[in-house]
Amino acid sequence: MTDRRRHHDMGGLEDGPVEIKEHASEPWEKRVDAVRSLLSDDKRNLLSVDELRRGIEDLGEGAYDRYNYYERWIAAIANILLQKNVLSVDELGRKMAE
Repeated sequence: MTDRRRHHDMGGLEDGPVEIKEHASEPWEKRVDAVRSLLSDDKRNLLSVDELRRGIEDLGEGAYDRYNYYERWIAAIANILLQKNVLSVDELGRKMAE
């Protein structure tokens, strides 16, 4: 079996210190968190934490490295909703254009 890491798997690799600091969330980041919460609630049950994690891991190296934390979340959420036919590409495109 080949031991291949995916691009997001950085556990155990050498790197510098991790800077831990609090920061104020931007309004759009709070909205992304609210969307995730609503999609995961008992009423809708459209998204699980495991699906979100898989969606983030499947973004691809370029997107994963370029996007920040909440950008990864919203890209993964959009892809999952498209896969589940909750949204269509046309609907998503129209909303993004607005």
